[in-house]
Amino acid sequence: MTPAQRTYHDRMRRALDHIDRHLDDDLDLATISAVAAFSKFHFHRQFTACFGLSVHRYVQLARLKRASYQLAYRDRDRITDVALDAGYDAPDAFARVFRKRFGQSPSDFRSAPDWAPWRAALLPLDDLRNRTMQHFDPITIRDFPATPIALMSHDGDMAAIGDTIRRFIAWRRANRLSPADSPTFNIFHTDPTDPAAGPVRIDLCVGTDRRFPASDGVTPGLIPAGRCAVLRVTGRSDDLEAAALHLYREWLPDSGEELRDVPLFCQRVSFFPDVPEGEAITDLFLPLR
Repeated sequence: MTPAQRTYHDRMRRALDHIDRHLDDDLDLATISAVAAFSKFHFHRQFTACFGLSVHRYVQLARLKRASYQLAYRDRDRITDVALDAGYDAPDAFARVFRKRFGQSPSDFRSAPDWAPWRAALLPLDDLRNRTMQHFDPITIRDFPATPIALMSHDGDMAAIGDTIRRFIAWRRANRLSPADSPTFNIFHTDPTDPAAGPVRIDLCVGTDRRFPASDGVTPGLIPAGRCAVLRVTGRSDDLEAAALHLYREWLPDSGEELRDVPLFCQRVSFFPDVPEGEAITDLFLPLR
């Protein structure tokens, strides 16, 4: 990429970042184009040519994605409030657009999300963000302390992990284990992108030394102490495969390090939709000898 191309794309990324940080504001074309220092008369075509989505569709999908997360994972939010957050003055207008995009009404999605059409509808948005917005901090070495956890395992199809996340969030809420006070971890026992590896197993974990009944589907565990290479991922964190490949392919061969027989794991430092998706922070830990 030439310096001129890099400057151009940096200006376009500023527009994306502004949209994601100001989803509650009036995101008119003149305001967004001014952030990138482009003419409002040409910006719509520039945006579409650069990202493959129009400004209107990007804003709509970004707001609907946040709304869907609020509905699926934040049941304290009323549907009317979710609709207002998404830029709709009337819940029925929000419901029509939501159903058109995801194939369910907001209330039905809250009760029992159908993940396949939801994922398909958001694929253009997520692909764009993976290409342009996710970035990695320099890799550091950290001594991770032994951390007792309570864990709920997801075993099976990755397409259904949203249901496990919903159960885990409900269990945490019932047991007053807020993410603000108790750290959140995921342990990746298998590679979710490798069909030959068999069923996916990912543990959803909360740092706590409390013990809970096994009937809740939650068991005690421990993330062992030890040295880890740590890669901070800022931005979309639904899919950490690019970050994991960066550790294994780019960093590990040149590091001279050897790996411990402990799975890759991450800590969710800040969460979407509680923060804008571009500000979500995830630390990915690669255990070292």
